Amino acid sequence: MTKVADVMTKNVKSCSPQDAVSNAAKIMRDIDCGSVPICEGNKVVGMITDRDIVLNCVADNKDSNAVQCQECMTSDVITCSPDTDLHECSRMMAEHQVRRIPVVENGAMVGICAIGDLATVDIHVNEAGEALSNISEQTH
Repeated sequence: MTKVADVMTKNVKSCSPQDAVSNAAKIMRDIDCGSVPICEGNKVVGMITDRDIVLNCVADNKDSNAVQCQECMTSDVITCSPDTDLHECSRMMAEHQVRRIPVVENGAMVGICAIGDLATVDIHVNEAGEALSNISEQTH
């Protein structure tokens, strides 16, 4: 059984709830991703996506240096543990329509599992594709 710990990214960039959304956007640009975990210390309290920033800041002509991440983030975050089976992680991504899941152990973020990480394990290529297909279909 392949676990999330086997494929997750361990050095995760995050923002605090009080950080400007421009900081989150810069992280997304620099590491080429569409979402960033929002943490208080090492506890995940939210996720912010590029879409969150566009809809809640850019579209309203707000200053991205003045708007805080907590004003745009989703606070109902789906997480998994390092011991979560990759099949289960894939199912969670599809069910909750997310492409990245923070990995939490003893209340602290220890990594993040992205849909692309699932595709790195041969046995999960079809599942990752199916999860992505389900996510993409339901968000249009």
